[in-house]
Amino acid sequence: MSTNVDLNAIKSYLLGLQESICQQLEKVDSKAAFVEDSWEREEGGGGRSRVMTDGAIFEKGGVNFSHVHGASMPASATAHRPELAGRSFEAMGVSLVMHPTNPHLPTSHANVRFFCAQKEGADPIWWFGGGYDLTPYYGNDEDCRHWHRTAKNACDPFGADIHPRFKKWCDDYFYLKHRSEPRGVGGLFFDDFNELGFDKSFAFMRSVGDSFCDAYVPIVEKRKDTPFGKRERQFQLYRRGRYVEFNLVFDRGTLFGLQSGGRTESILMSLPPLARWEYDYHPEPNSPEAKLYDHYLQPNDWT
Repeated sequence: MSTNVDLNAIKSYLLGLQESICQQLEKVDSKAAFVEDSWEREEGGGGRSRVMTDGAIFEKGGVNFSHVHGASMPASATAHRPELAGRSFEAMGVSLVMHPTNPHLPTSHANVRFFCAQKEGADPIWWFGGGYDLTPYYGNDEDCRHWHRTAKNACDPFGADIHPRFKKWCDDYFYLKHRSEPRGVGGLFFDDFNELGFDKSFAFMRSVGDSFCDAYVPIVEKRKDTPFGKRERQFQLYRRGRYVEFNLVFDRGTLFGLQSGGRTESILMSLPPLARWEYDYHPEPNSPEAKLYDHYLQPNDWT
């Protein structure tokens, strides 16, 4: 391991981030608490899963820490980085998904992670990755602007090009090709990030992780008491189906976790507790449901 890569500092930060996010989300929910479940991976490593269910606001949510290592890379990692084949690996990160009950509250996802691949006689290959994205059912322009401006503020100290690059990467990544539509309104996504050297790249990852609650909690507090009925709930469950489709078909983290022998319960924690599918559904023209497709699932700068 290269001497300029501080694994202990990364792990300490990630464990602290998990703790901080859980505390802030428990405070805003006010009813439910995260239940912790520690696990070990037979091939090496383990994690600390924290799951919340049936809260005052959150129907289901999880904030997971994992730190795994192994002698060979899973196929999902070498598919776009063939030079990693034959190397051992070490990966750690915090990943979260929160599914509110109220359809006027968006689902949110965030992840920050570090990856290192090693081979005897060669320098380690390492990088940071992560980001966060927002999936509304009934969108709100003010919320979208706040979300994206918070993301931009987290990026700006590290270069003027960072936010435009990683916003576009998020838009491109969280896209359901078989549906020809985005999963939500985006945010940030980055991977293979080491261009600033270890210290500054690590600082950028921390900036993203630390800004998640600043981006999400104010939206929750503003929309948590918005009235809703059966119609809104049914549309939310239908759109949650898109979330399931993306995570099971396209999500790199899901594929990496399953292929590397991770804990299935923790990996699939991201799925909502309830979802539904309806054949050939189309919203009524000019309806609030149609606005999601016509306005919020369209390209927009938001900042």
